[in-house]
Amino acid sequence: MRKTQAKKLPLAPDAKYNDKLVTRFVNNLMWQGKKNTAYVIFYDAMDRIAKQTNEDGYDIWKRALSNITPAVEVRSRRIGGATFQIPSEVRPDRKISLSIKWLIRYSRERNGRSMAEKLASEIIAASKGEGGAFKKKEDTHRMAEANKAFAHFKV
Repeated sequence: MRKTQAKKLPLAPDAKYNDKLVTRFVNNLMWQGKKNTAYVIFYDAMDRIAKQTNEDGYDIWKRALSNITPAVEVRSRRIGGATFQIPSEVRPDRKISLSIKWLIRYSRERNGRSMAEKLASEIIAASKGEGGAFKKKEDTHRMAEANKAFAHFKV
């Protein structure tokens, strides 16, 4: 184990919205180091959202992310030969990370022609409180609620 924790590199905000969260999202969306392609997909998805809903795509994306951000999760812990699912609070940094990953994962699994189209439809669904990513958050919360009895094992 290392003596000190590694320093986090600061992210540069994106050009259009001047937001570091957009850069973080695009970094997760990116495949094979093709950041420019990822930005094109993201901005195209924002335009599609704005066209479909007649609202600002960026605001809907922010709402979607906040809707699918988990508050609790379960972690496995071995105690006396048995494995228990112990509910625990999610760190603020991990909350954002999980919501971004879920949104991108369920976008990729959707039906559609292009990634921008799939991403746009998943963002719109998440902002309304439906879709795969929102269901994942609900399942995570339900699992934590079901295992509340093991909360006293918390480290």
